[in-house]
Amino acid sequence: MRPRFFETAALGWAAASFVALMPAFAAPPREAAEPGKVVAAGVVPDEETHQALVARLREIYGVERVVDQVGVSQVVAPPNWSQNVQKLISPDLQRVARGELKISGNVIDLGGEVDSEATRQQVASRISSQLNPTYTVRNGLRVSAAGQEVVDAALANRVIEFEPGNATLTANGLKVLDQLLPVLQQLKGRKFEVIGHTDSQGGRAQNIALSAARADAVKSYLGGKGVPAESLQTSGAGPDRPVAGNDTPDGRARNRRIEFRVSQ
Repeated sequence: MRPRFFETAALGWAAASFVALMPAFAAPPREAAEPGKVVAAGVVPDEETHQALVARLREIYGVERVVDQVGVSQVVAPPNWSQNVQKLISPDLQRVARGELKISGNVIDLGGEVDSEATRQQVASRISSQLNPTYTVRNGLRVSAAGQEVVDAALANRVIEFEPGNATLTANGLKVLDQLLPVLQQLKGRKFEVIGHTDSQGGRAQNIALSAARADAVKSYLGGKGVPAESLQTSGAGPDRPVAGNDTPDGRARNRRIEFRVSQ
């Protein structure tokens, strides 16, 4: 432990999405990362830095996903450390699944899975371009066998919400799609199946039609954002593939969902 110098900070995301801001001398995060949560943990030199880094994480991942475990202590950060770390917290991190971005002094270790060799090099190059020449970026990214893991990590078990009983996306549903959009755009050449699901309330035929309409609404929105229509195939499964019981409000909410499958 070196209390007089802020030697190491780390940003890491594992399983669905896990982010930690942690110096080498900090204790482990006080709580385990839940699926879809972004955990920020560690020690920073002042409250201004603390608030700025957490705000940046929330801007990228959404307020509801960020768990703030960052502490403030009498440590001395390297020059412009807060500004440099904020540059590293960028949408490019959403292109990495099960990864870690670790900052040790001026050495940055980047690990995790991406969809292609081009993405592997591009992410590391963009991180390098954000920093001055005193920083060294060590690229430990790996190319995953498929892009499904990256899509799953971007969605992080969140529900793409619709207005009750129809195929109109809510503001929160649009926000989730906007956060998924960079990942889909990076998986160029891949095809995706957009599958709508409902709970068991109401008639099956009606729910099948509703789930298909919701999948079509998602395709239409993403198409308007530049995702090629030919890369998106839609279908509606209605209530036939539940992921939770339909006997509770929470279970029904989990069953009303949009599923993305990387088909090619």
